[in-house]
Amino acid sequence: MHRDIIVIGCSLGGVEALPQLVVQLPKMDAAVFIVMHMWSTGRNPLLEILRNPLFDIRTATDGDRIKSGTLYLAVPDHHLLLDRDRVRLSRGPKESHARPSVDALFRSAAFAAGRRVIGIVLTGQLDDGTAGLWSVKDRGGVAIVQSPDEAAYPSMPRSALDHVEVDGIWRLDEMPTRLKTLTQEQLPPEGSDAMADERLKTEVGIALEDNALEQGVRDLGAPSFFTCPECHGSMVLIKEGPIRRFRCHTGHAFSEAALASHGLSAVESTLWSALAQLEEHYVLMQEVQGPMAEQSKETTDERSHRAQEVRSLMHRVRQLALDEAFRSKP
Repeated sequence: MHRDIIVIGCSLGGVEALPQLVVQLPKMDAAVFIVMHMWSTGRNPLLEILRNPLFDIRTATDGDRIKSGTLYLAVPDHHLLLDRDRVRLSRGPKESHARPSVDALFRSAAFAAGRRVIGIVLTGQLDDGTAGLWSVKDRGGVAIVQSPDEAAYPSMPRSALDHVEVDGIWRLDEMPTRLKTLTQEQLPPEGSDAMADERLKTEVGIALEDNALEQGVRDLGAPSFFTCPECHGSMVLIKEGPIRRFRCHTGHAFSEAALASHGLSAVESTLWSALAQLEEHYVLMQEVQGPMAEQSKETTDERSHRAQEVRSLMHRVRQLALDEAFRSKP
């Protein structure tokens, strides 16, 4: 037995990093799976830019038997998963607003192939891939991250380094040779290939579109104070080593960073909405004349004073919204 499954995840900066890596990959007795967080419609842009004559590079097809020497690309708006020796595509719940999800791919590979997996986190924002890489390592696989000093967006590699005991921190040009070596090593028969725990089984099932509530999602962790940004359902807090993340009873999942990021954008959205309502109210106050104004039982001076109060509040809310928009920029 040897390592024959390589899973790679990235987001921002991946369009530049992945071609550099893939073109250098040597012939290996392994299958490669790539998820780059992307828009939800159309064709995977990586199909047009990844080149390597030693690999069959294709978009994944649900139900295909996994073949060595094949590089599988995720399909927009579908999770790319491993299910025993088959490729699976699903429209299961999003993870950190993403489908396909790097974490979902890594977690399914850890569950399906255990010690045979090599997980690689490349450039990207926030902490996508950290929880999935933790599962790869927890099941006996190898955990690799791109050197943050080289990554266009170092947040994903740095998060993985902060939370996972990785086996390598490599530049893109170092990875091909070292990956070939890892796939050639024979693994001893003894080890941690026993059935994964129920938590991992439950979460892979949810990604495969199983009913999260019936799968036992509420048993994954203690009830959380937070509600799901996607569906507003209640969430549980899941702890894996130093990692804390959340999943709701319909299946949506969030890392701490993704949940915090959504909170900032939600605050900004609320402020702009409040500003719109204040401006509409101010304009209406200015335009109301004649009998309607008299019916309010306010004097002209009182109406003018109230209008100035609303105008002052408008300026304060606008400044808060602009400040929040500045803070929420990556």
